[in-house]
Amino acid sequence: MSLDALKSAIPDYAKDLRLNLGSVIGDSALPQQQLWGTVLACAIASRSPRVLRELEEEANARLSPEAYTAAKTAAAVMAVNNVFHRTRHLLSDPEYGNLRAGLRMNVIGNPGVEKVDFELWSLAVSAINACGRCLDSHEQVLRKAGVDRETVQEAFKIASVVQAVGVTLDAEAILAE
Repeated sequence: MSLDALKSAIPDYAKDLRLNLGSVIGDSALPQQQLWGTVLACAIASRSPRVLRELEEEANARLSPEAYTAAKTAAAVMAVNNVFHRTRHLLSDPEYGNLRAGLRMNVIGNPGVEKVDFELWSLAVSAINACGRCLDSHEQVLRKAGVDRETVQEAFKIASVVQAVGVTLDAEAILAE
């Protein structure tokens, strides 16, 4: 399947999503690897089987094997980190922040692609998973690396649209049963 198939599946009541999906992917200023790595990581994080099926094939065709694996890795490691750090932040006892995490995250130091790309994908997944601590952390790393705010925003725009498409199409599938 493809991006076009996904866009055509979006119901008319959500036509803004169809337009947004086309623009955040089709009109993105991000380089190909950053764009399609963000798309793949967000498709995974969206937890929508349909979105993942439709976007994975195109992402796989447009990414090197290393970037494809790194984007999947970003989604996986952020699935752990976002829950852990969001929970630490939400608990009223700040002492949890002083405890050793004890979670393996070695891939963040050597993701197999440019660190900026991995950080961008991690930020996008953190947007979907609503972890403010992770968002702040990845945004700071990106900004220190010289990435402008427009690029950072491009990543979370992709995240927001991919997530919304997943929610909409999954709801439609349930309602059609």
